[in-house]
Amino acid sequence: MTTASRVFIARLSGIGVFDPNGDALGRMREAVATLRVDHQPPRVLGLVVELPGRHWIFVPMGRVARIEPDAIVLSSGTVNMKRFDTRPSEVLVLAGLLDREVTVHEPHQRVTVVDVAMEQTRTRDWVITKLAVRAGGGRLTRRRGQLFQVAWDEIDGLSLADADQTEQGTETMLSMLEGMRAADVATALQEMPGKRRLQVAAALDDERLADVLQELPEDDQVDLLTSLADERAADVLEAMDDDDAADLLGEMPLDEQERLLKLMQPDEAAPVRRLLSYGDYTAGGLMTSEPVVMLPDATVAEALAMIRNPDLTPAIAAQVFVVRPPQVTPTGRFLGTAHVQRLLREPPSSLVSGIVENDPRPLGTHASITDITKHLATYNLVAAPVIDDAGRLLGAVSVDDVLDHLLPDDWRDADPEGSDG
Repeated sequence: MTTASRVFIARLSGIGVFDPNGDALGRMREAVATLRVDHQPPRVLGLVVELPGRHWIFVPMGRVARIEPDAIVLSSGTVNMKRFDTRPSEVLVLAGLLDREVTVHEPHQRVTVVDVAMEQTRTRDWVITKLAVRAGGGRLTRRRGQLFQVAWDEIDGLSLADADQTEQGTETMLSMLEGMRAADVATALQEMPGKRRLQVAAALDDERLADVLQELPEDDQVDLLTSLADERAADVLEAMDDDDAADLLGEMPLDEQERLLKLMQPDEAAPVRRLLSYGDYTAGGLMTSEPVVMLPDATVAEALAMIRNPDLTPAIAAQVFVVRPPQVTPTGRFLGTAHVQRLLREPPSSLVSGIVENDPRPLGTHASITDITKHLATYNLVAAPVIDDAGRLLGAVSVDDVLDHLLPDDWRDADPEGSDG
């Protein structure tokens, strides 16, 4: 199949990118263009492709053999693996042009850009020729509320001279991010210009923003959270996992920590305060205070229903911790652990108290990250209980919590081993 003569770039977002042999390389996430001062159609320089591991690379348009409705095929399987970075003269098409308010010459009206079309010229360059726009209100609005297309030279507001001055909303960008995993949204935000990143983050709902923040490096987390109004920031912290909220607050000055904690609901702030009281690289500082906890009279069926919760990480869902009342951490006396493999082998009506395994040596809150790592490795665990001196369950520390702190601070941004320079 030959490349389509006109391709709308937003429709390509997320589709697979393949080498000539049909092997998957990654997914298309962005297009890179250069705006011009003279209102001439911008040239599309290339595509940004996300490889496994949230690694974004640049693929020049000259390497694109064809564009199909559900695939982009390259002319060669050899690509430069260097992490993509925008240059001052470049603009990310989806992040930088979508949702912009521009002015159509005839009839004179304000419209919002919802998609951008590129076409290949006779010299085999790709240029942006058309915009899909949605008209706003007013007497002269054409097909009010409907989409229509205009040529690049029929609008004002997107040249290099005035692009930064035009208003930019978030509706189209949010719809593109809607089906993406939180980790992929986090990567997309990192690639956006600073102002655009703050706009899009502020437009996400509290739960979605909380999930995305947990996938960002700590510096970016702090920047985004502090860009929000205090009340909104407190709501987002409430939506985060307690340990992630504590880690984020721990990167902020003490007066800012306290101000946000006071704005949180008391029952939401209490476990975060408790986690902040422990050392950064101890079991208390690394643990989540919301593992799966069951009382002794719970059945296997109830336990399995609990760990089916899609919001749980695989490490936390791998076991159930059984305790005396109360069930909320800090609980009553810790009785033991029922691992998911054992739960699956027992009749659904069996009580979890009958199949718990006594942990050989539950972790104390002051256990070091070295001790935690040895404990998980020695007993082949993906998560371990953390108890206080009275034998009450305070939380659980998981292997992903440990890895997050053992890896370098910039591990999310590091190029894959063996990448080209």
